Amino acid sequence: MENAIAGRCSHQLWLVFLILFVLCFVLFHFDYSTMRPADIDLPFSLDQINPVVISENQTHLATNQSVTDESVEEESDADTCLGRYVYVHNLPSRFNYDLLKNCQSLTRGTNSNMCPYLANLGLGTEIENSQGVLSNQSWFSTNQFSLEVIFHNKMKQYECLTNDSSLASAIFVPYYAGLDISQYLWSPNISVRDSPGKDLLNWLVERPEWKKMWGRDHFLVAGRISWDFRRQTDDASDWGTKFRFLPESQNMTMLSVESSSWKNDFATPYPTNFHPFKDSQVLEWQSSVRTQDRSYLFTFAGAPRPDLSNSVRGVVIEQCRSSKACNFINCSSDGNKCDNPVNLMKVFRSSVYCLQPPGDSYTRRSIFDSILAGCIPVFFHPGTAYAQYMWHLPGNGTEYSVYIPVKDVKNWNGSVEKILLGISKDKELAMREEVIGLIPSIIYADPRSRLETFEDAFDLAVKGVLERIERVRCVIREGKDPSVGFAEGDDYKYTFSEWQEYEKDPLF
Repeated sequence: MENAIAGRCSHQLWLVFLILFVLCFVLFHFDYSTMRPADIDLPFSLDQINPVVISENQTHLATNQSVTDESVEEESDADTCLGRYVYVHNLPSRFNYDLLKNCQSLTRGTNSNMCPYLANLGLGTEIENSQGVLSNQSWFSTNQFSLEVIFHNKMKQYECLTNDSSLASAIFVPYYAGLDISQYLWSPNISVRDSPGKDLLNWLVERPEWKKMWGRDHFLVAGRISWDFRRQTDDASDWGTKFRFLPESQNMTMLSVESSSWKNDFATPYPTNFHPFKDSQVLEWQSSVRTQDRSYLFTFAGAPRPDLSNSVRGVVIEQCRSSKACNFINCSSDGNKCDNPVNLMKVFRSSVYCLQPPGDSYTRRSIFDSILAGCIPVFFHPGTAYAQYMWHLPGNGTEYSVYIPVKDVKNWNGSVEKILLGISKDKELAMREEVIGLIPSIIYADPRSRLETFEDAFDLAVKGVLERIERVRCVIREGKDPSVGFAEGDDYKYTFSEWQEYEKDPLF
């Protein structure tokens, strides 16, 4: 009996020793495995024996390598175009391409032929002989009314285009509105003037994309000022079309070279003659205008407006003519000189300040020509720039410009020369540096390429549109009416009282 018990105990003892041996071997193998080089493949995953569970509402600072790798992979796979997708309507060709084919019928308000200006994707013919004034490439004879063609061609190269309109954050309508109405603006028949815009809207409202937000995610670009599309009466003597007052059009956002006082119109810069296709050309030009010798204190290039009573332009011309420090270029008697980018840049580059009084409308292409030349713009009305180019120019106008408010020409007896001479050299240099820094944001890069480090005027305009449409979506998500405020008029937008803070600058 004792032998049997002893035998069983001995057998059990050996069994215990065997189990202990196996356990020790496993533990030893586990510890040793952690010391292996990282490049040796393991027959199992640590995640399998020690899974990390992250609850949906828990912030987990995981150090597990596999979890980290997974996070990095998710970040690398993130859609960088999310919230930036743009869908482009494929319009019937009569709204865009046919206009280019019939360019002989398009004018600038004169008898000029628009065809040469529409070459090179809307940039115009390349300037080959710049007489050493311009950089060797990227300068074109660009017409100030060709923005819609340039913008459309740049949109074709936009990095976040989509053919799936359900993914789009914005819908672009490539209607050449300005070129279209330029055929009919001088027609005494208002039905003829209004017909193209009505046809476009009739086409749009039948598209499924329109019904998604009833057009409030749609935008278009016009190469003329917004006022050309806002005829408020049916009187044949009244200027323009009523396109922007049609109910469907009011649901869209329109970009143009000069905005109106309605909140669904936004200003984007006039096209200049400089269209670089790489960053180095921008930097080269900035360096050139920074070191330019400027022999004139101020310059004005423009034509008199004798038919405009109480116009500050007449006073500006008179003061410029009477000052030895001013260079006056009369565009009415020497129009070829004003239309020639080489001559214009030569004049602006030789000047410290460039006067920008309103003309037929608040704005001027000359604003952006002067900035391009490193010439500090001088404004006399807030509607010339401060109330306009909110996405492209600094919020504080005194950073890059001089503001001389002339509310009533009859009662104004100020001296432009005296004011400009009173500006310190340090202030002048700071403003010029700010102006030079603005150059990338007010030019449209060549549509056949894309700048790598700079955002041009196109980039900033698209960004502004996307942000506006997203704000509308937020209103809809909150259950509010998106039409409230979308297309309302802003009667105070161009009043001097809204910009009085600029008048308090210690400069004056």
